Amino acid sequence: MARKTEPPRAWQRMLSGRRLDLLDPSPLDVEIEDIAHGLARVARWNGQTRGPNIFSVAQHSLLVEALALAMDAALAPRARLMALLHDAPEYVIGDIISPFKAAVGATYKTVENRILAAVHLRYSLPPETPAPLAKLIKRADHAAAFIEATRLAGFSAAEAEKFFGRPETTPRDIDALLTPLSSDAAQAEFLRAFHDLETQAGA
Repeated sequence: MARKTEPPRAWQRMLSGRRLDLLDPSPLDVEIEDIAHGLARVARWNGQTRGPNIFSVAQHSLLVEALALAMDAALAPRARLMALLHDAPEYVIGDIISPFKAAVGATYKTVENRILAAVHLRYSLPPETPAPLAKLIKRADHAAAFIEATRLAGFSAAEAEKFFGRPETTPRDIDALLTPLSSDAAQAEFLRAFHDLETQAGA
């Protein structure tokens, strides 16, 4: 008699005790502390950045939110929250570099979008980012990539401009935003920004 095989595990245990199913993520299994903890320990650029600490996805998220606000000073707190959380799925699936994403194809994007929708719903945001805001966040994301590439990851300006375009603006506190922090400090900064924006959004 053939032995029944169990389906492969598709969930991740979190330090909060939550168990997030990557294929069918529930907003009830999303906790901001898990997101902040994970993103603060995921390295941008596969860790190929200058400094004694990694430049984490948590710090990248803070940079993107600051750039989005610099591009649109009237950006509402809920929109800024979506900018801050734009890479939230990476707390469980990691930061896969763009060349590998292209090789994997649409499957990766499907999983990523499901997790992001669950994160949004957990914090009373629309499951899909509205198109105009998504476009702004993408511009801010590309600007952040250019800045990180040239300031931290060893790219020349010409090389970075070819791949990401040149930023139209930069935040006033750009040097502080680009200083790689310890994982604990990056986690704390991400949580502070999240709770500040959540409070403003609920006011």
